[in-house]
Amino acid sequence: MENQETMKFEVGADRPNPKFIIMSVYEALSEKGYNPINQIVGYILSGDPSYITSYNGARSLIRKLERDEILDELVSSYVNNK
Repeated sequence: MENQETMKFEVGADRPNPKFIIMSVYEALSEKGYNPINQIVGYILSGDPSYITSYNGARSLIRKLERDEILDELVSSYVNNK
């Protein structure tokens, strides 16, 4: 028998929270003595994960997001807080 119920599909329902990831990476970079803004910008521009410390799993976390998702979160946050 075929199921006649409409299935609901949500894009990104299990996606990681970009704000949480960015803030976690920022904190890890700060704790290790790096300038977190410079390091995150370097990562966004180059895509090279070596800009991000592996301390506290920051490098693994940042790689869960696409760079355009990071930019989207940063620009949205900036515009919404003006």
